[in-house]
Amino acid sequence: MERYRVLLADDEEEIRVGISRKIDWESLGFFLVGEAENGAEALELAEQLRPDVVLTDIKMPFMDGLELCRRLKQSLPAAKMVVFSGFDDFEYARQAVGMGVSEYIMKPINAPELNGVLTRLREQLEQQRMERRDMEALRRRYEESLPVLRELFYTRLLDGRLKPDQIQDRAARYELELPEGIWTAVLVHVDLPGESEEAERDELLLLSVRDFFQEHFQMEGCAVRSILYNDAVALLVYLKQQDQIYPLLEELERVCALTHSLLGITLTLGVGLPCGGPEELYASAEGARAALEYRVLMGGEHIIYIGDLEPDHSARLPFEEEDQRELWAAVKLGSVSQVKQVIGGLMDRVREKRLSLSQCHLFFLEMVTSLIRLARTGGAEVEDVFGPGFTGVVSINDFRSLDDLEGWLEGCCLKLWEVLGRQRSDSAWKTVERAKEFIAVHYADSDLSVESLCTHLHLSPTYFSTLFKRETGMSFTAYVTEQRMDRAAQLLRETDEKTYLIAEQTGYTDPNYFSYVFKRHFGVTPSKFRGGRGR
Repeated sequence: MERYRVLLADDEEEIRVGISRKIDWESLGFFLVGEAENGAEALELAEQLRPDVVLTDIKMPFMDGLELCRRLKQSLPAAKMVVFSGFDDFEYARQAVGMGVSEYIMKPINAPELNGVLTRLREQLEQQRMERRDMEALRRRYEESLPVLRELFYTRLLDGRLKPDQIQDRAARYELELPEGIWTAVLVHVDLPGESEEAERDELLLLSVRDFFQEHFQMEGCAVRSILYNDAVALLVYLKQQDQIYPLLEELERVCALTHSLLGITLTLGVGLPCGGPEELYASAEGARAALEYRVLMGGEHIIYIGDLEPDHSARLPFEEEDQRELWAAVKLGSVSQVKQVIGGLMDRVREKRLSLSQCHLFFLEMVTSLIRLARTGGAEVEDVFGPGFTGVVSINDFRSLDDLEGWLEGCCLKLWEVLGRQRSDSAWKTVERAKEFIAVHYADSDLSVESLCTHLHLSPTYFSTLFKRETGMSFTAYVTEQRMDRAAQLLRETDEKTYLIAEQTGYTDPNYFSYVFKRHFGVTPSKFRGGRGR
């Protein structure tokens, strides 16, 4: 049985010793990990030891039990708190309940009562553990459901119900690979003469056709994903090159003939136009559906390619809002490889569309304009990104080829990625320096807290605490204590001020607590430090 961790806080040593000796911790499923003689010390120990249960007295020096519970409710929200009190005071009990205290025990404490409390707390902790295990069971069921989720993902992809910036994230979540490149959608219609419409949609038949294509499709340089899609089978075909579309049609014809020979099933396939990536498969699927609509007119044709019937003469490629979001996301928050991938994908679409020079130039200018807006939004100098003397006037004729143009765009994006990343790092450093300056001015204020500092900095305490710890290597509390102790040591060495005055000048309203912290920090009391041991 896993034992739970207990922290005991009481300013009376006799009570601490009595509790630690009289309780059979192991048989109750606990072990005592630490003891504290005041609330401030208990708070520090709790941050280090992360106890499951905190037993604390109400009345303690430096920080009382209720304040300790209030602090722990923020830092250890899952911990169970038990409060001791020697005063039969309803107000204490009311406040304790407000702090999320689990149990309230009147002194003197007897072992049977505390045993009962600990038994109840262990049951609650066990229940929480079971709930966590239930979450693991849910995760296992999720993994068992992955095949269904993958089919649903492919269906939504073909329906165009996924945003472009969601596709790769969803694919990674479902452990699918969707490489950038040329994709084509194929819809498979099952022809069963003399059978009813219901039989045509028989799920077992569709499963057989789906598995048959997955097993028998063989074409070098290509990959196929076969799925159930509405009342048909859909093939998502990855091509390494645009000119593989007609070899693909030949391979599909071979598999259709094999299906008829081995399974006795006649298939009609609608093939959509090749597209520039997974995010455009819905457009190819629309073409495949349109191709199937020609099956009555085409008679015995097994393979119907929409490109042979409705060639694409539009030759237009707008730079859409989705394109801008994807580009901005890669430059602002992505990796170098992601930036290159996005630029490569955009330029591949230009090549595949075989745009006229004017249409290609418009697409290029829209990309450059988008990058200029991102640079200005991020506070970056345009010349730092595009080079000295850049005025925004750039022409596609300035480049020898699309490869040169792609290289220039990639270089600009990576430079902007570097500038924005450096600004984020500089911003974090400046924030911490501002915090240090505030502490240097206000360390003598006994009310100095991370909340008051964050109000000054206009930041959330949670974000600031993480940022400060990352940049300085210590917590806000530890840093403030170090500054106060350094100043106290200086005053003790250089002045004859009374200890209680030095305590006030360094942010401590309680001289006894000041002496306690000072001795813990330097190993000697303030008087001995002044006497020469701290010099």
